[in-house]
Amino acid sequence: MNHPAAPSTLSDTGSRKFYHGTKADLKPGDMLQGGYSSNYTERRSPWIYFSETVFAATWGAELAKGEGPGRIYVVETTGPFMDDPNVTDRKFPGNPTKSYRSKDPLRVVNEYLDWQGHSPEEIQAMKDFIADKEPIDD
Repeated sequence: MNHPAAPSTLSDTGSRKFYHGTKADLKPGDMLQGGYSSNYTERRSPWIYFSETVFAATWGAELAKGEGPGRIYVVETTGPFMDDPNVTDRKFPGNPTKSYRSKDPLRVVNEYLDWQGHSPEEIQAMKDFIADKEPIDD
């Protein structure tokens, strides 16, 4: 398990598969990076978030700001990363969602098409739940 005090390195990734959910229309080789407002707040974050689970990436795709359909991409890390404290410390101790963040870019490998979204009611309930949450951006 990755721990915020001990970031993972590229050699730790092995054959692991990482996903990023967004509404951006991207191509293989495109880079995703922090420095933009997140799906959850207008405040700019230095982090880029991703997961080892399609479940977590689905929420990213559905909650992303912007127009168009949600999309999920298979991504590669380009530098160290750590557990996402917004999920692990606040909601799921032990990081069962396998959610991470990095200050280094992610490289798009390809689009992952085999996913199913939540109902409009579930999406609205999640939006209501996160409406007043501020991300941990240390």
